[in-house]
Amino acid sequence: MRRISRTLITAAVVAGVIAGTAGWASGNSQEAVTGAPAGTVAWRAAGLPDPERMDPAEVARFFAGLSPVRQRELARRHPTVVGNLDGAPLELRYEANARSTRGEFGGARVLAHDPRGRGQVALVYGDLARAEHVAVIVPGSDVDADRVRPLADMATELRRATGGRTAVVAWAGYTTPVGVGLDAATGRLAEAGADRLTRFTDGLAAVGAAEPSVFCHSYGSVVCGLAAHQLKAKDLVVFGSPGMRAENVSELGTSARVWAAKDPTDWIDRVPNVEFAGLGHGADPTDPVFGARRIPAGDAAGHGGYFAPGTASLRAFAAIAEGDVR
Repeated sequence: MRRISRTLITAAVVAGVIAGTAGWASGNSQEAVTGAPAGTVAWRAAGLPDPERMDPAEVARFFAGLSPVRQRELARRHPTVVGNLDGAPLELRYEANARSTRGEFGGARVLAHDPRGRGQVALVYGDLARAEHVAVIVPGSDVDADRVRPLADMATELRRATGGRTAVVAWAGYTTPVGVGLDAATGRLAEAGADRLTRFTDGLAAVGAAEPSVFCHSYGSVVCGLAAHQLKAKDLVVFGSPGMRAENVSELGTSARVWAAKDPTDWIDRVPNVEFAGLGHGADPTDPVFGARRIPAGDAAGHGGYFAPGTASLRAFAAIAEGDVR
Protein backbone atom coordinates (compact mmCIF):
# COMPACT_ATOMS: atom_id res chain seq x y z
CA MET A 1 0.00 0.00 0.00
CA ARG A 2 2.85 2.38 0.82
CA ARG A 3 4.38 1.85 -2.64
CA ILE A 4 1.01 2.40 -4.34
CA SER A 5 0.46 5.59 -2.36
CA ARG A 6 3.91 6.89 -3.26
CA THR A 7 3.27 6.14 -6.95
CA LEU A 8 -0.08 7.93 -6.89
CA ILE A 9 1.47 10.94 -5.18
CA THR A 10 4.27 11.05 -7.73
CA ALA A 11 1.75 10.81 -10.57
CA ALA A 12 -0.23 13.68 -9.11
CA VAL A 13 2.86 15.84 -8.75
CA VAL A 14 3.97 15.19 -12.32
CA ALA A 15 0.47 15.89 -13.58
CA GLY A 16 0.67 19.21 -11.75
CA VAL A 17 3.98 19.95 -13.41
CA ILE A 18 2.56 19.32 -16.86
CA ALA A 19 -0.57 21.32 -16.09
CA GLY A 20 1.61 24.32 -15.44
CA THR A 21 1.58 24.62 -11.65
CA ALA A 22 5.37 24.33 -11.52
CA GLY A 23 6.49 25.90 -14.74
CA TRP A 24 5.94 23.41 -17.58
CA ALA A 25 3.32 25.69 -19.07
CA SER A 26 3.64 25.95 -22.81
CA GLY A 27 5.65 24.76 -25.75
CA ASN A 28 5.47 23.45 -29.30
CA SER A 29 6.25 19.81 -30.01
CA GLN A 30 9.50 19.34 -31.96
CA GLU A 31 10.77 16.54 -34.17
CA ALA A 32 14.39 15.65 -33.50
CA VAL A 33 16.76 16.07 -36.44
CA THR A 34 18.87 12.93 -36.66
CA GLY A 35 20.67 10.82 -39.22
CA ALA A 36 23.18 11.62 -41.92
CA PRO A 37 24.00 15.24 -42.82
CA ALA A 38 22.18 17.20 -45.49
CA GLY A 39 23.70 16.47 -48.90
CA THR A 40 24.40 12.81 -48.13
CA VAL A 41 22.45 11.59 -51.17
CA ALA A 42 24.85 13.36 -53.54
CA TRP A 43 27.83 12.20 -51.45
CA ARG A 44 26.73 8.56 -51.72
CA ALA A 45 25.97 8.95 -55.43
CA ALA A 46 29.61 10.00 -55.91
CA GLY A 47 30.67 6.62 -54.57
CA LEU A 48 31.86 7.97 -51.23
CA PRO A 49 31.47 5.94 -48.01
CA ASP A 50 28.11 6.15 -46.26
CA PRO A 51 28.37 8.57 -43.28
CA GLU A 52 25.82 6.51 -41.37
CA ARG A 53 28.04 3.44 -41.55
CA MET A 54 31.19 5.13 -40.24
CA ASP A 55 31.96 6.04 -36.66
CA PRO A 56 34.20 9.11 -36.04
CA ALA A 57 37.36 6.99 -35.84
CA GLU A 58 36.54 5.49 -39.26
CA VAL A 59 35.83 8.95 -40.65
CA ALA A 60 39.26 10.08 -39.41
CA ARG A 61 40.94 7.11 -41.11
CA PHE A 62 39.08 7.78 -44.35
CA PHE A 63 40.30 11.37 -44.55
CA ALA A 64 43.81 10.39 -43.45
CA GLY A 65 44.00 8.22 -46.57
CA LEU A 66 43.25 11.16 -48.89
CA SER A 67 45.67 13.73 -50.24
CA PRO A 68 45.20 17.34 -49.07
CA VAL A 69 44.05 18.23 -52.59
CA ARG A 70 41.38 15.51 -52.54
CA GLN A 71 40.25 16.56 -49.06
CA ARG A 72 39.73 20.15 -50.17
CA GLU A 73 37.95 18.99 -53.30
CA LEU A 74 35.43 17.07 -51.18
CA ALA A 75 34.95 20.09 -48.93
CA ARG A 76 34.17 22.23 -51.99
CA ARG A 77 31.82 19.73 -53.62
CA HIS A 78 30.08 18.44 -50.49
CA PRO A 79 30.38 21.18 -47.84
CA THR A 80 27.28 20.20 -45.84
CA VAL A 81 28.57 16.64 -45.48
CA VAL A 82 32.24 17.34 -44.79
CA GLY A 83 31.35 20.19 -42.42
CA ASN A 84 29.26 17.87 -40.26
CA LEU A 85 31.33 14.69 -40.24
CA ASP A 86 32.62 14.10 -36.72
CA GLY A 87 36.14 12.77 -37.12
CA ALA A 88 36.97 14.81 -40.24
CA PRO A 89 39.97 17.18 -39.93
CA LEU A 90 39.05 20.32 -38.02
CA GLU A 91 40.44 22.79 -40.54
CA LEU A 92 38.62 21.03 -43.35
CA ARG A 93 35.33 21.25 -41.46
CA TYR A 94 35.90 24.93 -40.80
CA GLU A 95 36.56 25.47 -44.51
CA ALA A 96 33.44 23.55 -45.55
CA ASN A 97 31.19 25.35 -43.09
CA ALA A 98 32.60 28.74 -44.05
CA ARG A 99 31.28 28.02 -47.54
CA SER A 100 27.78 27.16 -46.36
CA THR A 101 27.38 29.76 -43.59
CA ARG A 102 29.15 32.71 -45.28
CA GLY A 103 30.13 34.55 -42.13
CA GLU A 104 26.73 34.20 -40.48
CA PHE A 105 28.20 33.53 -37.02
CA GLY A 106 30.61 36.41 -36.64
CA GLY A 107 34.02 35.72 -35.20
CA ALA A 108 33.40 32.10 -34.28
CA ARG A 109 34.73 29.20 -36.32
CA VAL A 110 31.90 26.89 -37.36
CA LEU A 111 32.63 23.24 -36.64
CA ALA A 112 29.16 22.01 -37.58
CA HIS A 113 26.12 23.51 -39.24
CA ASP A 114 22.99 21.51 -40.02
CA PRO A 115 20.35 23.63 -41.78
CA ARG A 116 17.54 21.12 -41.35
CA GLY A 117 14.64 21.88 -39.04
CA ARG A 118 15.34 24.90 -36.84
CA GLY A 119 19.06 24.53 -37.56
CA GLN A 120 21.93 23.25 -35.46
CA VAL A 121 25.42 24.67 -35.07
CA ALA A 122 28.68 24.19 -33.18
CA LEU A 123 30.73 27.36 -32.72
CA VAL A 124 34.39 27.25 -31.68
CA TYR A 125 36.17 29.98 -29.73
CA GLY A 126 39.92 29.40 -29.55
CA ASP A 127 42.29 26.89 -31.09
CA LEU A 128 40.57 23.55 -30.65
CA ALA A 129 43.44 21.62 -32.23
CA ARG A 130 46.19 22.97 -29.97
CA ALA A 131 44.48 24.00 -26.74
CA GLU A 132 45.55 22.05 -23.67
CA HIS A 133 42.03 22.40 -22.28
CA VAL A 134 38.69 22.20 -24.07
CA ALA A 135 35.17 22.95 -22.83
CA VAL A 136 31.88 22.10 -24.52
CA ILE A 137 28.67 23.88 -23.48
CA VAL A 138 25.36 22.07 -24.06
CA PRO A 139 22.29 24.34 -23.95
CA GLY A 140 18.73 23.85 -22.77
CA SER A 141 15.46 24.89 -24.40
CA ASP A 142 14.94 27.46 -27.15
CA VAL A 143 18.45 27.36 -28.64
CA ASP A 144 19.04 26.71 -32.33
CA ALA A 145 21.09 28.13 -35.20
CA ASP A 146 18.98 31.29 -35.31
CA ARG A 147 18.87 31.71 -31.53
CA VAL A 148 22.38 30.83 -30.49
CA ARG A 149 23.46 34.17 -28.97
CA PRO A 150 22.82 33.27 -25.29
CA LEU A 151 24.88 30.09 -25.72
CA ALA A 152 27.61 31.94 -27.60
CA ASP A 153 27.76 34.49 -24.78
CA MET A 154 28.28 31.67 -22.26
CA ALA A 155 31.15 30.34 -24.38
CA THR A 156 32.87 33.70 -24.74
CA GLU A 157 32.52 34.48 -21.02
CA LEU A 158 34.03 31.10 -20.09
CA ARG A 159 36.91 31.57 -22.49
CA ARG A 160 37.52 35.07 -21.12
CA ALA A 161 37.44 33.75 -17.55
CA THR A 162 40.18 31.24 -18.40
CA GLY A 163 42.36 34.01 -19.78
CA GLY A 164 41.83 32.72 -23.30
CA ARG A 165 43.67 29.50 -22.50
CA THR A 166 40.70 27.16 -22.98
CA ALA A 167 39.08 26.46 -26.34
CA VAL A 168 35.32 26.56 -25.88
CA VAL A 169 32.65 25.00 -28.10
CA ALA A 170 29.10 26.35 -28.04
CA TRP A 171 27.37 23.12 -29.07
CA ALA A 172 23.82 23.74 -30.29
CA GLY A 173 24.00 20.33 -31.91
CA TYR A 174 20.62 18.82 -31.06
CA THR A 175 16.94 19.71 -31.41
CA THR A 176 16.08 21.53 -28.19
CA PRO A 177 12.58 21.90 -26.73
CA VAL A 178 10.68 25.09 -27.51
CA GLY A 179 9.18 26.58 -24.38
CA VAL A 180 8.50 24.45 -21.33
CA GLY A 181 5.84 22.02 -22.50
CA LEU A 182 5.84 18.25 -22.84
CA ASP A 183 9.10 18.17 -24.82
CA ALA A 184 10.90 19.75 -21.87
CA ALA A 185 9.23 17.36 -19.41
CA THR A 186 10.15 14.17 -21.27
CA GLY A 187 13.42 12.62 -22.43
CA ARG A 188 12.51 12.12 -26.10
CA LEU A 189 14.57 15.00 -27.51
CA ALA A 190 17.32 14.41 -24.94
CA GLU A 191 17.75 10.82 -26.11
CA ALA A 192 18.34 11.97 -29.68
CA GLY A 193 20.61 14.74 -28.39
CA ALA A 194 22.63 12.30 -26.29
CA ASP A 195 23.49 10.24 -29.37
CA ARG A 196 24.65 13.36 -31.21
CA LEU A 197 26.66 14.65 -28.25
CA THR A 198 28.36 11.28 -27.81
CA ARG A 199 29.32 11.23 -31.47
CA PHE A 200 30.57 14.81 -31.24
CA THR A 201 32.96 14.04 -28.36
CA ASP A 202 34.04 10.85 -30.14
CA GLY A 203 34.89 13.09 -33.08
CA LEU A 204 37.02 15.37 -30.89
CA ALA A 205 38.94 12.33 -29.66
CA ALA A 206 39.37 11.04 -33.21
CA VAL A 207 41.16 14.23 -34.30
CA GLY A 208 43.33 14.43 -31.19
CA ALA A 209 41.64 17.31 -29.37
CA ALA A 210 41.95 17.44 -25.59
CA GLU A 211 39.33 15.55 -23.61
CA PRO A 212 36.70 18.17 -22.79
CA SER A 213 34.91 19.36 -19.70
CA VAL A 214 31.24 19.36 -20.67
CA PHE A 215 28.96 22.05 -19.21
CA CYS A 216 25.26 21.26 -19.37
CA HIS A 217 22.55 23.89 -18.82
CA SER A 218 18.93 23.16 -17.91
CA TYR A 219 17.45 20.56 -20.32
CA GLY A 220 20.96 20.11 -21.65
CA SER A 221 21.76 18.35 -18.37
CA VAL A 222 19.16 15.72 -19.30
CA VAL A 223 21.05 15.22 -22.56
CA CYS A 224 24.33 14.91 -20.66
CA GLY A 225 22.83 12.53 -18.12
CA LEU A 226 21.64 10.16 -20.84
CA ALA A 227 24.96 10.41 -22.69
CA ALA A 228 27.17 10.16 -19.59
CA HIS A 229 27.97 6.45 -19.75
CA GLN A 230 29.47 6.82 -23.25
CA LEU A 231 30.61 10.42 -23.21
CA LYS A 232 34.32 11.12 -23.61
CA ALA A 233 34.66 13.86 -20.99
CA LYS A 234 36.83 14.53 -17.98
CA ASP A 235 34.15 16.59 -16.20
CA LEU A 236 30.36 16.84 -16.38
CA VAL A 237 29.10 20.15 -14.99
CA VAL A 238 25.33 20.65 -14.72
CA PHE A 239 23.66 23.91 -13.74
CA GLY A 240 20.02 24.94 -13.55
CA SER A 241 19.25 21.25 -13.96
CA PRO A 242 15.77 19.66 -13.79
CA GLY A 243 17.49 16.28 -13.30
CA MET A 244 19.76 13.92 -15.22
CA ARG A 245 17.48 10.88 -15.45
CA ALA A 246 19.51 9.21 -12.73
CA GLU A 247 19.05 8.97 -8.99
CA ASN A 248 22.73 9.44 -8.19
CA VAL A 249 26.16 9.84 -9.74
CA SER A 250 26.75 6.10 -9.75
CA GLU A 251 23.74 5.55 -12.02
CA LEU A 252 25.28 7.85 -14.62
CA GLY A 253 27.94 5.22 -15.29
CA THR A 254 30.69 7.73 -15.97
CA SER A 255 34.30 8.06 -14.88
CA ALA A 256 34.05 11.85 -15.32
CA ARG A 257 33.88 14.09 -12.27
CA VAL A 258 30.31 15.29 -11.84
CA TRP A 259 29.60 18.82 -10.63
CA ALA A 260 26.32 20.64 -10.00
CA ALA A 261 25.22 24.24 -9.43
CA LYS A 262 21.89 25.91 -8.75
CA ASP A 263 21.43 29.49 -7.66
CA PRO A 264 18.74 30.40 -5.10
CA THR A 265 16.75 32.51 -7.60
CA ASP A 266 16.62 29.90 -10.38
CA TRP A 267 13.00 29.05 -11.27
CA ILE A 268 14.08 25.46 -11.96
CA ASP A 269 13.95 24.97 -8.19
CA ARG A 270 10.14 25.06 -8.41
CA VAL A 271 10.07 22.01 -10.67
CA PRO A 272 9.55 18.80 -8.64
CA ASN A 273 12.46 16.39 -9.03
CA VAL A 274 10.41 13.33 -9.88
CA GLU A 275 10.16 10.90 -12.77
CA PHE A 276 7.02 8.92 -13.53
CA ALA A 277 5.83 7.25 -16.74
CA GLY A 278 8.47 9.14 -18.73
CA LEU A 279 7.60 12.56 -17.30
CA GLY A 280 10.06 14.54 -15.19
CA HIS A 281 13.81 14.00 -14.97
CA GLY A 282 14.45 12.58 -11.51
CA ALA A 283 16.70 13.61 -8.66
CA ASP A 284 18.13 17.10 -8.16
CA PRO A 285 21.87 16.89 -8.97
CA THR A 286 22.58 19.53 -6.30
CA ASP A 287 21.04 17.36 -3.57
CA PRO A 288 23.91 16.02 -1.42
CA VAL A 289 22.42 12.53 -1.71
CA PHE A 290 22.97 12.64 -5.48
CA GLY A 291 26.73 12.70 -4.92
CA ALA A 292 27.84 15.47 -7.29
CA ARG A 293 30.45 18.01 -6.26
CA ARG A 294 28.62 21.21 -5.40
CA ILE A 295 29.60 24.46 -7.13
CA PRO A 296 28.93 27.78 -5.34
CA ALA A 297 26.32 29.84 -7.19
CA GLY A 298 24.86 32.10 -4.52
CA ASP A 299 25.56 35.30 -6.44
CA ALA A 300 24.26 34.12 -9.82
CA ALA A 301 20.84 35.45 -10.83
CA GLY A 302 17.97 33.54 -12.38
CA HIS A 303 18.06 30.57 -14.71
CA GLY A 304 20.64 31.98 -17.13
CA GLY A 305 23.03 33.92 -14.90
CA TYR A 306 25.66 31.29 -14.14
CA PHE A 307 28.22 32.74 -16.58
CA ALA A 308 27.80 36.36 -15.51
CA PRO A 309 31.20 38.06 -15.05
CA GLY A 310 32.40 38.14 -11.46
CA THR A 311 30.16 35.34 -10.20
CA ALA A 312 31.45 32.50 -8.06
CA SER A 313 29.91 30.03 -10.50
CA LEU A 314 31.88 31.40 -13.47
CA ARG A 315 35.11 31.37 -11.46
CA ALA A 316 34.45 27.73 -10.54
CA PHE A 317 33.59 26.82 -14.13
CA ALA A 318 36.85 28.36 -15.32
CA ALA A 319 38.87 26.47 -12.72
CA ILE A 320 37.21 23.20 -13.72
CA ALA A 321 37.79 23.83 -17.42
CA GLU A 322 41.49 24.51 -16.77
CA GLY A 323 41.92 21.51 -14.50
CA ASP A 324 42.75 23.67 -11.49
CA VAL A 325 40.55 21.76 -9.03
CA ARG A 326 40.81 18.26 -7.67
